[in-house]
Amino acid sequence: MTEEDAEPIRRRPGGRAARVRQAVLAAALEVLAEEGVARFGIAAVAARAGVNETTVYRRWGTREKLVLDAMLAGSTEGIPVPDTGDIRTDLAAFARALADYLATPTGRAVARAAALSSDDPGLAEAWETFWQSRLELAGAIVERAVERGELPTGTDTGLALELLCSPLQTRALLGHRPIEPDLPERLADTVLDGLRGRA
Repeated sequence: MTEEDAEPIRRRPGGRAARVRQAVLAAALEVLAEEGVARFGIAAVAARAGVNETTVYRRWGTREKLVLDAMLAGSTEGIPVPDTGDIRTDLAAFARALADYLATPTGRAVARAAALSSDDPGLAEAWETFWQSRLELAGAIVERAVERGELPTGTDTGLALELLCSPLQTRALLGHRPIEPDLPERLADTVLDGLRGRA
C-alpha cells in the first residue's frame, strides 16, 4: 500500500484517532469534575481513557491545552447555540441549555475552572481562549438579531451575553439561590428590555 493509499485511512471519520480523542476528552472532563484544576493530571486522564501518557502528550502537549480542549468540547456539546429566528427564543433557549449544563457535575467543574484566576501563564491563556471561543460562538445569537433588526446596530455582544449568563453561573457556583424553571425566560426579557431601552 502506498502512502497515498494510506492517507484516507488515517483521516477517515470515526477512526482510531477520533475514538482516542473522544475517550481522552471524556476522561479529562471526569477528572476535572472529580479533582479540580489544581489536581488535574495527564497520568490520571490517560489511565482513565485507557491510553498511554505519551499518546496524550503527543496530541495535546501540555495539561493546560488538554484542559482547554476538554472544556471547549464539553461546553460546545452541552450548550448548543440555538438559531430559531427570534432573539428572545434564542436567548431563553441558550440560557436554559446553560442552566441544564451547570446542573451536571461536568458543567459545574467547567464553570469552576473557567472562573479561576491563575498566576500560571499557561492556565491564564487557556481561560482567556476558552472565554473568547465561547463568546464568538454564542455571539452569533446577538449578531443575527442585529441583522434581522431585532436589536440596534452597535449592540455590545459580550455585554449582552454576560448579562444573560452571569446570574446562572453565580447561582450555580455559589449555590445561594436556586435556578427557577422560568429564570431563563425572565433573564432573556430583562436583557432585551435593557438593550432595546438603551437604543
